[in-house]
Amino acid sequence: MRVSLRTGLGVAMLVGVVGVTAGGAAMLLSAERPAPVAAKPVVRVAAVKPTPVPVPVATPVAVSTPAPEAMVVRRVLDIDGPFTHGRWVWDEDGAPADGKLVVTIDLDAQVLSVFRDGYEIGAAVVLYGADWKPTPLGALKITEKDADHVSNLYGAPMPYMLRLTNDGISIHGSDVQEGAATHGCIGVPTAFARKLFGVAKLGDRVIITNGKRLGMGGAITA
Repeated sequence: MRVSLRTGLGVAMLVGVVGVTAGGAAMLLSAERPAPVAAKPVVRVAAVKPTPVPVPVATPVAVSTPAPEAMVVRRVLDIDGPFTHGRWVWDEDGAPADGKLVVTIDLDAQVLSVFRDGYEIGAAVVLYGADWKPTPLGALKITEKDADHVSNLYGAPMPYMLRLTNDGISIHGSDVQEGAATHGCIGVPTAFARKLFGVAKLGDRVIITNGKRLGMGGAITA
């Protein structure tokens, strides 16, 4: 009997507690229920096409090739002993009788060379312009020939003159001595100037450098 009473009382209390809990839960749900949130509109983003990545294209490697008018050195004259002021050589044996003529002058070496189709047929030690009247560098052309020319500016004879510029720079015969200089011209021994005058033509190229020397197989490209 005592046991039954306690059991009944416990059940009643449990039911009461459950009722209170349920009511509290109802109150809690009522008090804490969040306000309904308005649904956000769905934004549709257009698909972005990926930017195509450019495919690298191989760049051709630059190849050094001689100019269309290039001439390859096929022979260099054999000169015995020191090549000093006043000396010159001329030898056309073994060279083509006809062909393109190119004259090269290197001021550093003080040497003029004459090539026909790549064969050196003549060479001479030269005089060149003094510091206050330097000899121009570059690729020039013979524009006038005059075997008995006299300088308009200085009144000096310029035998076997081959004009290179409009202001009078020329190749001509001269008394080539060590320590002498010109007013910009290229002075060569007169006997050599006569030889060069005989084979040179108007339009032939004359290339003047300062420290550029050519050997066998080298291309005259200027």
